[in-house]
Amino acid sequence: MSFNTFGKIFRFTTWGESHGPAIGCVVDGCPPNINISEQDVQKELNKRKPGQSKFTTQRKEDDKVNILSGTFEGKTTGTPISMIIYNKDMRSRDYETIKNKFRPGHADYTYFNKYGIRDYRGGGRQSARETASRVAAGAIAKKVLEKKIGLKYNVKGAVTQLGMLGCDKKKWDDKFISKNPFFCPDKSILKLWEKYLLSIRKAGSSCGAVIEIRARGVPTGLGAPIYSKLDMDLASAMMSINAVKGVNIGSGMNSAQFTGEQNSDEISQSGKKTKFNSNNAGGILGGISSGQEIVVSFAVKPTSSIISKRKTIDRFGKNTSITVKGRHDPCVGIRAVPIGEAMMHCVLLDHYLLNNAQCNS
Repeated sequence: MSFNTFGKIFRFTTWGESHGPAIGCVVDGCPPNINISEQDVQKELNKRKPGQSKFTTQRKEDDKVNILSGTFEGKTTGTPISMIIYNKDMRSRDYETIKNKFRPGHADYTYFNKYGIRDYRGGGRQSARETASRVAAGAIAKKVLEKKIGLKYNVKGAVTQLGMLGCDKKKWDDKFISKNPFFCPDKSILKLWEKYLLSIRKAGSSCGAVIEIRARGVPTGLGAPIYSKLDMDLASAMMSINAVKGVNIGSGMNSAQFTGEQNSDEISQSGKKTKFNSNNAGGILGGISSGQEIVVSFAVKPTSSIISKRKTIDRFGKNTSITVKGRHDPCVGIRAVPIGEAMMHCVLLDHYLLNNAQCNS
């Protein structure tokens, strides 16, 4: 089993390789009569597509999506929604010199040892190219939740740390995030980030990043207390994204440094409105949404494909060295923002449908 399907009621299966003719996904479990168009999906894909700035890979893909099934007269039918995105700007020749070598820090070694075969053209199935399909699925989930929950539902992601350089999250600005190539929420740090990443790119190296995803307007009661906790499934979703090495819910790992008084989110009632004085729990208590803003952050490691010479082995078990040329992101974490948003939409819709099934709400 290679597990290419994600979700329980709202499910999607992705398919395709980085340098194959196309990639795509099949979404199942979507409710009927949801207004959806290719433009709705394209809007989300445009946030992730490569080649949009000097800070990302220069591979040029328009990522134009075609919906092949599951809609009629602009509405979902309740049947599987199949979507396809054709690959156009592949340069497989860039990988000829490393086809027998394993990139340190990359999945080349483990894929070859598991399957006994390796698609070296851009990494094949292990490439982050696969994540375009997730963004397409997330666009469907977003439309469903906007109809079911209403306009108060909103998900926004941002890069909150670039390499060693963090930002002031108290200056988080939704509108500014959409206006800069870093998905940076803090205007005051942007110029420093630009200078830093250009120096990383010039050196032929790469850096990591921390991405934070915030979901607002999520109703209380989504999730389950034991084996399908909302935070458990969100952590799984974010951890499944290429190059992610750690996930926090709310204060996450920092919670270990707090006292009980510091960590507890005090609660008060004013009429029919419940108020929390803080949100260390990240909007989830006991695996169930509290009605607060859901906050998930994840760390993305530096891109493994770098020009700097590194020691490695080849497929025949011989010691060698490797340098990787071609078109690569100096910080792959930047384009992970819309992927994290998409996975948030998918998990929240899945739990929304699960909650309706159990609680008839």
